[in-house]
Amino acid sequence: MMDSNAPAKDATALDIEQIIQLIPHRYPILLIDKVRDIKLGESATGIKNVTINEHFFQGHFPGRPVMPGVLIIEAMAQTAAALVGVSMGEEAEDKLVYFMSIENARFRKPVTPGDVLNIDVEKKRQRGAVWKFDGVAKVDGDAVAEATFTAMIVDP
Repeated sequence: MMDSNAPAKDATALDIEQIIQLIPHRYPILLIDKVRDIKLGESATGIKNVTINEHFFQGHFPGRPVMPGVLIIEAMAQTAAALVGVSMGEEAEDKLVYFMSIENARFRKPVTPGDVLNIDVEKKRQRGAVWKFDGVAKVDGDAVAEATFTAMIVDP
């Protein structure tokens, strides 16, 4: 049975507590703060508030903090996982979402402390437990990263 903070299947936005109910990621790898503009089974926008307190800025790079591109792709995947979870409802309970492939990843501009990432994910297709998405991360409306990725919903 899901917690009272669990999102309703018709949710159009998720706060951090609802995201935690849907995906297993926790600090320091939980990379989204909110999900909004949810169209069940279709698309959503994840929000990541990038702060200087992020653990990865200690080493990437001292004196010139830049969010690692692979973590931007991970934030896309977490947004997609939350979308899958809320779209599938109880059917997704206790499931994990694993990457299968990442294609055409492009990094356009550095992401630095103070930026707000808006992470748009859109389902390209779904066949059974396999979902394919296009993702674009933006800061102030400008694309900073994009990728196409495939994930599979599995039992732990």
